[in-house]
Amino acid sequence: MSARKSIPLWRYAFRRVLEAIPLVLAVVIVNFVIIHLTPGDPVIALVGEFGATPEYVAAVRRELGLDRPLHEQLLVYMSRILRGDLGYSLVYRQSVLSLIWSRVPLTVLLVGSALVFASVLGILVGTFSGTRPYSFFDNMAMAASLIGYSIPVFWLAQMLLLGLSLYLGLFPSAGWITLTSGVPNPLRDIADVAWHLTLPAIALGVQYLVLIARITRSGLLEQMREDYVLTALAKGLDDRTVVYKHALKNAILPVITVIGVHFGFVVGGAVVTETVFSWPGIGRLTFDAVFARDYPVLLGILIFISVSTIVANLITDIAYAILDPRVRYK
Repeated sequence: MSARKSIPLWRYAFRRVLEAIPLVLAVVIVNFVIIHLTPGDPVIALVGEFGATPEYVAAVRRELGLDRPLHEQLLVYMSRILRGDLGYSLVYRQSVLSLIWSRVPLTVLLVGSALVFASVLGILVGTFSGTRPYSFFDNMAMAASLIGYSIPVFWLAQMLLLGLSLYLGLFPSAGWITLTSGVPNPLRDIADVAWHLTLPAIALGVQYLVLIARITRSGLLEQMREDYVLTALAKGLDDRTVVYKHALKNAILPVITVIGVHFGFVVGGAVVTETVFSWPGIGRLTFDAVFARDYPVLLGILIFISVSTIVANLITDIAYAILDPRVRYK
């Protein structure tokens, strides 16, 4: 039986997009039911527990459409989504879509910085350990990686906040920029944002740093036993050239998969990190929406995270195929 021929990359991407549509709809339905069945009343959270008459509460509930049966609310919400309408925030009194997009840049900045920090340092540590297996540095790095991967994000974020911000005063404790009344200065503003970004990015990126370091190390050790590496060494190429120009290129390919597969977890970790450091992104908005019982915002954020994760995985597959010509999709 002949093997199936590979298809063009654009056809594979188009098929993945079509397959993602029912997945997103399923995510919307499941989350809609779960959120509406959780304890708590968004109307009471909105008008307050005291001072509001039952008639006023009923009027607000009717105005928001929360007096209808759950299946009717779901049908109305699904029809809005198909028109590109994610609803109206109960707390912020503005479009959910515009509210989410106003927070996206800061979350992208935080998540992107954390992944760059984790990838660069993780590959460096993994390469150094992989070229010196079972050395003192390798043993210490691998032991530290086990500890680093076991530390919860919320605990590490609070320790960084207490130690480096509140006690030592090296970094700001909250926000993303220092409010000043002076003349705008681009260089000063960029440095100020980076100063605020340092601790949140470290707290969010440590777990992925140690994971990437271990994957890079194991991948490099595996590649160094491959025939093409042994052949290159037998031809007289120096170790540095073989490692950095041949073996490392193949060893770090799994890192791309790690970033794509764990993208959703990184965004989930951003909820905790942004809350601890008062970083005004999607994560902080999620935290506030949960306590305010702002159903439209919560559902809009879940849809955004679901779509972002699907897109990240698709980009990962495409990048993998581009970087490794041996990969073929069918």
